[in-house]
Parts: sequence; structure tokens; C-alpha cells
Amino acid sequence: MHSHSFRRSLLLAGALAAFATLGFAEPDSKWRVEFDHWAETDGELVLRIAPLNGSPIDVSTRISKDTTENTAADLVSGALKAQLGKGYKVEVDDGEDVVIKKSGKTPKFEVSMVSSSVTGLNVKIKH
Repeated sequence: MHSHSFRRSLLLAGALAAFATLGFAEPDSKWRVEFDHWAETDGELVLRIAPLNGSPIDVSTRISKDTTENTAADLVSGALKAQLGKGYKVEVDDGEDVVIKKSGKTPKFEVSMVSSSVTGLNVKIKH
């Protein structure tokens, strides 16, 4: 096997493994974003809020080196509140978790991580 084909196979296998670990998330009315550890580098975390039959909203948060899990939760919560508006209720729970809930007639939605250039800070998304 040529090295180019081998690398492509490895990339595809990695992408499929990542997709499998995400599971097949169904839209829900409440999501939890859990932070653990701290940021070892400066970077940006981008979350996507995708309402059922609506346009997705990408929310970017700058995270500085040495940001703790609690501070990261506060930063992300603030960014979500600023960009999502009244259709969502966003709060910090347990210090290191961000809870996002639909409000009123807002449709159920999915939350996913589009990208993160922050190393060391672990992020888990659950519904």
C-alpha cells in the first residue's frame, strides 16, 4: 500500500471512530457541556447549536492558557447567552458544567463541538 493511501485510510478510520463515539444524537430540549482539567494553550472552542429544522448557530469562545474548568464554563456560558438569545436558557451548574435548555416554543436542538484549538481542556457533551 502506498504511503498516501495508507495515510488516507488512517484519516478515514479516525474520522469514523470519532463519529462513532459521538453516537447518533437526537435533538433534545436540554444539553450539558462538561469541562474537565485546564487549558494548556491559548485557543478557541466552537460549539454548534442546531435547532430541529432551523439554522445552526456557531458560538466561539476564546480560552486562554491556564484557564480552569470553572472559568471555561463561565466563558462559554457567557458566549452562549450573548449569541443564542431568549430562545435558550443557559446556566453554569456544579461550577464546571454548562446547561443549555430550550425556552418557550424553541424547537429541540443538538449541541456539537465544531472545533477546539485548546489543548488540555477536556470537553464532553451530553443530553
